[in-house]
Amino acid sequence: MKLVAAIIKPFKLDDVREALSELGIAGITVTEVKGFGRQKGHTELYRGAEYVVDFLPKIKVEVAIGAEQVDQVVEAITNAARTGKIGDGKIFVSNIEQVIRIRTGETGPEAL
Repeated sequence: MKLVAAIIKPFKLDDVREALSELGIAGITVTEVKGFGRQKGHTELYRGAEYVVDFLPKIKVEVAIGAEQVDQVVEAITNAARTGKIGDGKIFVSNIEQVIRIRTGETGPEAL
């Protein structure tokens, strides 16, 4: 079992959700996050004063899947989230040791 976490631009969320749904992904977790990478933030003007915005708004999408689906999910997220500009985001893939469905008590892949 794997956990795929993608940090994407907020306006790409619907595209990513649709791409994952076409693969038959049953559930995702979405979190509003802030951060920066190579973009290093930007400066803005507010009431005549210039200030630096260090942390940019992003969306974190997390999907728990079987190991056999990793390549498809990563490709779907990459294609749906790519704009070709700096700040498109990153995808992280990590192992899941154990999954437990609280309602039924199912464990392992059946709980996904």
